[in-house]
Amino acid sequence: MREVDKRTTVRRRVFLRGAATAPAAAAAVAAGMTIAPNAAWAADLKAVKPNTMTVLARAARDIYPHDQLADRYYIAAVLPYDDQAAKDAALKSLLEEGAAQLDAEAKKRFGRDYIRVGSEEQRVQVLQAVEKSAFFQKLRGDLVVSLYNQKEVWPKLGYEGSSYEHGGYIRRGFDDIDWLPEA
Repeated sequence: MREVDKRTTVRRRVFLRGAATAPAAAAAVAAGMTIAPNAAWAADLKAVKPNTMTVLARAARDIYPHDQLADRYYIAAVLPYDDQAAKDAALKSLLEEGAAQLDAEAKKRFGRDYIRVGSEEQRVQVLQAVEKSAFFQKLRGDLVVSLYNQKEVWPKLGYEGSSYEHGGYIRRGFDDIDWLPEA
């Protein structure tokens, strides 16, 4: 009996067609397409709706914009809200209502949901309209810790971490900040 090769074969044209679309897919991810309610990270939520969490992640990027940070860092910054909201009905309500408020304001100004507003400048206008709300103040305040306390973010922003255990900043180059403009 002859043995049959059961490995998957890919013809040259199929391979080239796939290779041609790969950069477009990578560009879509780099452009922020990972912040979507149907993304894999949103499927495991327990308490907060996927759309709400998506709005929170997009708002996090708009409140603290860093082009050198991938969406995953912003998603990681807002994901703890899901666990907290599972235990705190008031927080869950604040988050759900706050995201709905952002969507309503975006629809009023630009005719689409907050995450579908294409321009960062326009999304910032929406955020400015709600910046005095308890929702915005909670999100902005929490993000300072949840975003910037991720050790993977530190080198991307030029922070080398704690210097105490290395003898302090004086012996470790306290004046080596090269990313600040000269005064």
